[in-house]
Amino acid sequence: MGLWYDSPVITFDSLTLKAWIEENREFLTGARIQKIQQPTRKDFVLTLRSKGESKKLYININPQFHHICFMSKENEEKRLIEIPQKPPMFCMLLRKYLENALISRVNQPPYERILEFYIETYNELSEKIYLCLAVELMGKHSNVVLYNDDTNIILGCAHNVGAEKSREREMAGTLPYIYPPKQNKSDILTYNGEIDFQTLDKNFYWFSKSFVSQTKGCSLEQLKDFVRLKNLSPVIGEDFKVYTLFSTLLQNSVKQNSVNEMLDNYYTFYQAKDRFKNLNLHLMTVVNSRLKKLENSIEKMTSQLQDIENSDKYRLRGDLIMANLYNLKDFVSEVAVFDYENNMDVAITLDPSKTLKENANHFYKLYNKSKTKKSKLSELLAEAEMSVKYLKEVVYTIESSTDISNLLEISTELEPEKAAKEKLKKAVEPEEVTIDGFKVYIGKNNRQNDYIVSKLAKDEDYWFHTKDCPGSHVLLKCPAPSDELIYECAKIAKEYSSGSNSSKVGVVYTKRKYLRKPPAANLGFVTYRNEKEILVS
Repeated sequence: MGLWYDSPVITFDSLTLKAWIEENREFLTGARIQKIQQPTRKDFVLTLRSKGESKKLYININPQFHHICFMSKENEEKRLIEIPQKPPMFCMLLRKYLENALISRVNQPPYERILEFYIETYNELSEKIYLCLAVELMGKHSNVVLYNDDTNIILGCAHNVGAEKSREREMAGTLPYIYPPKQNKSDILTYNGEIDFQTLDKNFYWFSKSFVSQTKGCSLEQLKDFVRLKNLSPVIGEDFKVYTLFSTLLQNSVKQNSVNEMLDNYYTFYQAKDRFKNLNLHLMTVVNSRLKKLENSIEKMTSQLQDIENSDKYRLRGDLIMANLYNLKDFVSEVAVFDYENNMDVAITLDPSKTLKENANHFYKLYNKSKTKKSKLSELLAEAEMSVKYLKEVVYTIESSTDISNLLEISTELEPEKAAKEKLKKAVEPEEVTIDGFKVYIGKNNRQNDYIVSKLAKDEDYWFHTKDCPGSHVLLKCPAPSDELIYECAKIAKEYSSGSNSSKVGVVYTKRKYLRKPPAANLGFVTYRNEKEILVS
């Protein structure tokens, strides 16, 4: 659901941050920072221990997904967080100052999208020092800043901001930390006039554009209650397009148990979509690049083979010279002979520094060299054509994938050098359906296709695949299927193929014992015999 949205519609605003802080203040106050990790330049994971339990605080400063929340284990997996072996410099700085440190209090500067963690820790001389970790969730200006609370001097930032980016607020180590410039707005809690929803976000704090769009038509008192966080009831729209802190503002919504759960679920949905989209694009780029190289190679090899087809002329020249040794002279640059194969007179250019026999042997060597080259080129051409067929199968599986787990399997298949680094929890099992009480397995990528043939299939099981077009391997666990059952499995093979929208597609099927995996063949590639073909329309 909601798969057509590329990025979050709702941006993380100051009122949402206020609600989240109030909800989690008790846990955060007095929490100890056990572990600090930085998966990328734009997100952080802090493991906090408080009141007998540990939680993972997730901080994201990506302009597209900026937010903060405690991650559930399920959503941590969906985000596909990977911890690098070598942590970034800023992560090392945070670990140096903050690991095992205590959060004494949390604060939100008035109306700002800034969360401040005030931290008590000790320096190298065992002297207590007070630091502040400021998490700024401000769209493209989002940042994480560590500074000394006593001197207000910045110790480090997630990313520095130079004068060329901001004249009013430079951010870098050794510079003083200052808040963003104040906005010319009022606090609605002290206001008693008329409400203009066209300018509400420009005139009053706490109201972002997205929140204003939800509150249109509400009374001034209702707006004040929202700012006071009265009747808090977080929900997410059924299509995941929006979320709100107040269920009365949104119809067709899914109730959330807390503000944190709302943020965790909402942003996980879009981050997972973004990872899927980026991985899909990356894999398609890799495959298309390899396809282009292979197709260029095939074109060159085909051209070379066509040239080699004329290699018989070398043999013929050698034969004609040897047949005319008795009436020709050595050490000449050209001889005229009769071509008995083509029934015509021909002139043959020779090397005048060689005898006739030496010239004939030279032509025979060229002929044998061409034969060897032809054999090798034919072998390479067959391998290249097989690789093209395999990559077209991969293109189909990428295009038809809807689950990132499938894409991760394809990724480890295409880039085995990265496979060892990938922490793929477990291989995705092929899809299983039941028809007339018999199990049918459907491979969604070449790794699953290979698993079906190598592990799941028994000799008497039936294997199905579309003829001459990329598609899934389909396995029927039934030793003696009826014609109706065979046709149903053939329909599945057509449905899970690149010919799914064609009016008619041929599907071949045979028993597993008639399949063969050639040595060193690509994943999912098999040859077959004793097959039958059925036309599915």
